[in-house]
Amino acid sequence: MTASRSAFLARLAASGPFGFGASTLGNLYRAIDDETAKATVDAAWAQGIRYFDTAPFYGFGLSERRLGDALRHRKSDEIILSTKVGRLLVPGEGGGERHGFHSPMPFDPVYDYSYDGVMRSFEASLHRLGLSRIDILYMHDLGRVTHGDAHDHHRAQAVGGLRAMTELRDQGAVSAIGLGVNEVEICADCIEHADLDLLMIAGRYTLLNRDSDAFLETCRARGIGIVGAGVFNSGILATGARNGAAHYDYGPAPDPILRHVEVIEQLCARHAIPLAAAALQWVARHPAVTQVVVGTGNPARIGQSAELARQAIPPAFWAELDRLEQAMPNC
Repeated sequence: MTASRSAFLARLAASGPFGFGASTLGNLYRAIDDETAKATVDAAWAQGIRYFDTAPFYGFGLSERRLGDALRHRKSDEIILSTKVGRLLVPGEGGGERHGFHSPMPFDPVYDYSYDGVMRSFEASLHRLGLSRIDILYMHDLGRVTHGDAHDHHRAQAVGGLRAMTELRDQGAVSAIGLGVNEVEICADCIEHADLDLLMIAGRYTLLNRDSDAFLETCRARGIGIVGAGVFNSGILATGARNGAAHYDYGPAPDPILRHVEVIEQLCARHAIPLAAAALQWVARHPAVTQVVVGTGNPARIGQSAELARQAIPPAFWAELDRLEQAMPNC
C-alpha cells in the first residue's frame, strides 16, 4: 500500500460514525423536497459525518445537485465526496417513477464505461455538484449479474474507463478510484487488472451473507479499502422479519431469509441489542472494512442511525452470533 493511499483510507475511516449514502436525495422509493434533502445533509453534518456518496444515476442528476447545494458552504477540506461513472445522462422525460426514482430530473441514463465516457461523466458531475473537487471516483454497477449477456461488452469497454480513472488520480483530480457494485466477482476480476484503492460493495457482506469474507481478507492483505453498503439488505435487517413488508435484496424477503432473521432477532432480544445496530456494526467491525454508508432522506433517521453505530455491543454477543451462524446455512 502506498503512503498516500494509506493516509487517505485512514482519513476515510475517521470521517464519522458512517458515511451518508445520497441515493435518497434522488427520490429513491419516495419523493422528498429540496428543503428536506438539505435538512438531512445538515443533520448528517451535525452528527460528525464527513463522507458523502452520490452518483449521476441517483435521480438522474438530482442527488448530485442537491448534495452539492447542501455542502457548498461547508469547509471543503473537511468533506470526503464520492460519485460514480459508467452512465451518461442524456436529455429525456422527467416526472413519474423510473428505476425506483420518483420525479427524477429530465434525463435518461445510458451506460458508457469507455475512456471518453468516464471523462465526460466526471466533468458533468463536477458541474452538477457545483463543487471544485471529487475525492473518490467509483465505476458504477459493472458486473455480469447486473448486465447479463451485455457484460462482456461493458467489461471490455471498462478497460478504457479504468485507464481514464487512473489518469484522473495520477493527475491529482481525484484522490482514490474503485468500483461501486453489488457483486464480488467483478471486484476480484478488476483488482487483477487495475490498481484500485477501494471498493464499495453493497449487500454482499452482511449479517445474512458472509460469502465475501475471503475476498475481503484478500483486499485487506493488498491494502485495498472496503466501503460497506447495503448493510440492511434492502431493509429486513432494519425492520426485522415480523414486518409484513420486509424486503431483502430489492424484493420481498423469501421464507428462508425470514426464518434466518427471526433467529438473529431472538439473539438480539436476549442481549437487548437492536437488530439494526447489530447489522450496521457487523459490517463495520470487519478489519478489512474502512467505512460503511447508510442512506436516508429523513433528518431524524440520521440521529437514529448514529445511535445504532455507537450502540455498545459486548464481545459475548458477537461470540454467540458466530456460534449461531456456524449452525445455520449461509443465505
